[in-house]
Amino acid sequence: MQYAIAIPQTYPDRVRLRRFLQRAEELPLAAAWCIEQMIGKAPVLESVTTLAYAAAVTERLRLGVAVLLIGQRNPIDLAKSLSSIEVLSNGRLIVGVGLGGSTSYYPAYGLAPEGRVARFRENLAIMKRLWTEEKVTLDGRFSHLMSIPMEPKPVQKPHPPIWFGGGRVTPPRGGARRWLHWCQLGAHESVPREHQAVAPGLSEAKRLYLALGDNLPRLREWFGAFYGKPEMADQVALWGSPQRIADQILRLKDAGVDYILLNPVFDEEAQMEQLCQDVLPLCRV
Repeated sequence: MQYAIAIPQTYPDRVRLRRFLQRAEELPLAAAWCIEQMIGKAPVLESVTTLAYAAAVTERLRLGVAVLLIGQRNPIDLAKSLSSIEVLSNGRLIVGVGLGGSTSYYPAYGLAPEGRVARFRENLAIMKRLWTEEKVTLDGRFSHLMSIPMEPKPVQKPHPPIWFGGGRVTPPRGGARRWLHWCQLGAHESVPREHQAVAPGLSEAKRLYLALGDNLPRLREWFGAFYGKPEMADQVALWGSPQRIADQILRLKDAGVDYILLNPVFDEEAQMEQLCQDVLPLCRV
């Protein structure tokens, strides 16, 4: 089992963020992950920019994003930005991609909701080809490239690992290593059967929103402020003693999960310390 930590993107100053990331690098954590939220009331730092900053202040941690809504982004610009982070981090990037659960903001991007899965697939194909080919020619449904070069190429070959997140798009054959999604406390399902059929060998990772202590009210408050849905705390979050949280992680491990993204949502630095000191040792069985 590998453990990663969520980057606190609502930190008000870079000093706290740098301290958090550098401390995370000293702890038994494999990676630090950010989220994508371009539009919303919460003061969330943009994901690709945050990864670039994280690359600058760390040396060991792998750096991921869960998940980029690539159907709402320009694939050439995004491929270039991610490849630059790859170089600046010396090959530590993990690229999480997803379709997103809503099309309500599509008009703000000048996009129509029709064909969004096709756009997602086309944009992902463009990014992968730009990372691996000298020049790309593609006459697609949404983009038209004629002998387009892009340098520098990613450090990792053939490209950074691509993880799929959410439950609304089936990964292309051979396109992903992992499926990353929220932990639903009442249903510790394994990788959905339809995805196993399309991408055999796909392994599963879980994002675990959690809080040590009797902190359900604070979790509800955070989910209300961040997602506008306080009830999500009861559906996808875990709180309580170190043993209760460790028991949950062990249940996930028994269900076949081999990667946990720990996601405290308040008192992040203190929660990270306590998770590594009091919870993770209980999970080594």
